[in-house]
Amino acid sequence: MKFIATKELGRLAKWMRILGFDTEYFKEENYPKLKIIALRDQRIILTRNTRMSQPKGIRLVQVKHDFLDEQLRDISQEIDLKAEKNSMFSRCTICNVGLEAVEKENIKDKVPEYVFKTQDKFLQCPNCHRIYWSGTHWGNVEKILKEVSL
Repeated sequence: MKFIATKELGRLAKWMRILGFDTEYFKEENYPKLKIIALRDQRIILTRNTRMSQPKGIRLVQVKHDFLDEQLRDISQEIDLKAEKNSMFSRCTICNVGLEAVEKENIKDKVPEYVFKTQDKFLQCPNCHRIYWSGTHWGNVEKILKEVSL
């Protein structure tokens, strides 16, 4: 399942990526272009824009709420969204590119010393080279998922 989030849903787009969903973040106001991308890439449009009409041949989810947990519930109720634990933290939160495992020795100078000493597994974005590891944010994400029942 792939998504494209409109400009007012940047935080939601980042969280969808954290959950492992391929989610483009569309920052423009060019809705015809948005619809073309959604149709071409078979993406579900996520939007808060109440004036956007339901395009033919494209799925659109109207996100009604302001807060992240409620937004995730909106989507889940509309399309039966299910987060899978093995897919979480598999995409770059910035680029939306799939992360790749990287050898610990190769990132020694790129992460804080404490992180290097306490973590064994690291992932890296092949596009922006941002490095990810299992930190306290994993627990925070699991807490939100329990609250939302995803």
